[in-house]
Amino acid sequence: MKKLIFAGLLSMLLPKQVVAQTFKEVDYTPKETKFQLFAPNNAKQVTVRIYKDGLNGKTIKSVKMQKAGNECWTATVKGDLMGKFYTFDTGKGECPGVFAKAVGANGKRGAIINMANTNPEGWANDQHPVCKSPADLVIYEMHHRDFSIARKDARYPGKFMALTEPWAINHLKSLGVNAIHILPSYDYGSVDETRLSDNKYNWGYDPVNYNVPEGGYSTNPYKPEVRIREFKQMVQALHKAGIRVILDVVYNHTYDIEHSNFQRTYPDYFYRKTADGQYSNGSGCGNETASEKPMMRQFMIESVKYWINEYHIDGFRFDLMGVHDIETMNAIRKAVDDIDPTIFIYGEGWSAGSCAYPQEKLGMKANIPQMPRIAAFSDEIRDALRGPFSDDKQPAFLAGLEGHKESIKFGIAGAISHPQVDMTKVNYSKEPWATEPTQMISYVSCHDDMCLVDRLQSSIPGITIEELIRLDLLAQTAVFTSQGVPFMLSGEELLRNKKGVHNSFESPDSINQLNWDNLKLYPQVFNYYKNLIQLRKNHPAFRLGNADLVRKHLEFIDTPENVVAFRLKNYASRDDWRNIIVVLNASKEPAEVTIPDGQYTIVCCDGIINENGLGTIKGTKTVTEPQSALILHD
Repeated sequence: MKKLIFAGLLSMLLPKQVVAQTFKEVDYTPKETKFQLFAPNNAKQVTVRIYKDGLNGKTIKSVKMQKAGNECWTATVKGDLMGKFYTFDTGKGECPGVFAKAVGANGKRGAIINMANTNPEGWANDQHPVCKSPADLVIYEMHHRDFSIARKDARYPGKFMALTEPWAINHLKSLGVNAIHILPSYDYGSVDETRLSDNKYNWGYDPVNYNVPEGGYSTNPYKPEVRIREFKQMVQALHKAGIRVILDVVYNHTYDIEHSNFQRTYPDYFYRKTADGQYSNGSGCGNETASEKPMMRQFMIESVKYWINEYHIDGFRFDLMGVHDIETMNAIRKAVDDIDPTIFIYGEGWSAGSCAYPQEKLGMKANIPQMPRIAAFSDEIRDALRGPFSDDKQPAFLAGLEGHKESIKFGIAGAISHPQVDMTKVNYSKEPWATEPTQMISYVSCHDDMCLVDRLQSSIPGITIEELIRLDLLAQTAVFTSQGVPFMLSGEELLRNKKGVHNSFESPDSINQLNWDNLKLYPQVFNYYKNLIQLRKNHPAFRLGNADLVRKHLEFIDTPENVVAFRLKNYASRDDWRNIIVVLNASKEPAEVTIPDGQYTIVCCDGIINENGLGTIKGTKTVTEPQSALILHD
């Protein structure tokens, strides 16, 4: 019997005390198709319906499913269903089940297709680009529409296929990033795929079908094969360029409860409730999923594995990881390791509200020591550099405010224990939360906040374009010379702005799109970012990847309050930069810093990076220009 992976369903839950081993696939043959569904034992009737069309048209066949074990319902539909669509109905409304792998427009019906026919030429030979350590990653967070919609020479603006085009690949390779974090790219609910000409925008944090690419980013959302093939072509093109693909996954909540596939197949099983019976809202989106329940945990594990095996995904960013329980996150890490241990997993180490589950059991930032080889974002270094997330107008280190030095040092060390970091003065954490520096994501801005330019303009009234550029470059120097995993928002190399909008999740293209003309207006910004990334890649001392090595080789230097300086000392590597000194000066005055006696080559000074040298200094004193970084080596 030939078995084709197609869209479909779900699985059988073993007796309640036993965790299910897998989500079953739908079995297709030209003679018949067998369906299974995880649904409650007391469901009055469970039906599978077959359709000719993915969106409209009447049912061409309905079959009642039979109970076939604990919480397992099955049905066999005779005849050849290839190319047909299906739904399940437990009395709560039709849906394609919770593990559909192909769908019609707007994801309302599952599709029966031959997944092998969606593979682009050479797909069997596609491989994960080499990554020896997460410390080697340079992550570029991107929304498909933002990146390409305003690009004049884009053939596929706003689509998956834009990332297969030479202009896109060349830009990313020239910049030097080696991992693309794509914002939610599964099928989500807020954009009507039948009305794409409306140009409705959304980030996509409103999941519907977790295991199917979003039709709005395909060239034809009505044909189930198209979105799948084009997503694979995108991954393949990036892999050929040596760029890994990280998928933003949002298992912590669904678009809503009433219409979700979870609720329609097994009401209330997949969601947490408070003690008084209300739906818990740790996601801030009206609901939170219950990762600790056996089938939700198994769903997450199988989903992650599916994206790796079917789509060759290289990493995962977990939205509001603090909603998920630690045991589930560790189970995911183990399942991924069995496939490829180089696949990177990180997430937001917080929730958006109180969860109906003990906080000490959740994937919070403070619990990262209990989640080996899983990383979290450092809001310590982010907010110490530019000010708190909660107040767009409140500045910090970049504006010359005192009191942020230790928080920046904590971030530069990679959120690990370091003898020269005074944890009593760190902004949000009073003890280290990373056991290895590769468990910390170093960043200054991302999609769900003001971008760096807007934040600087909001928090420093009257800032000039010259000062803005200086502080922008200074901020990213702190990020990319830190021992954590560096992360940047798409377009910041173009001096991107979003016209001051803090939460642009449904703002129009005029707010979110990249302005590619800025490449010509501010070439010095792109060149600095490019050279800064190359500097990190060329010199392993910036990415030691091990806590003991960081404590051994990273030494902070005494400085005035608005200056942070450190030395990467005596690190024998393949290059001849045995000692490296980095000075970050946020003050409006030149900063004199005492350094170990020696003869040094200047490679970064006053907004310019040149590894061949910008000059030399000798002795124990160095001066860093206002609002800029200085990097030296002996």
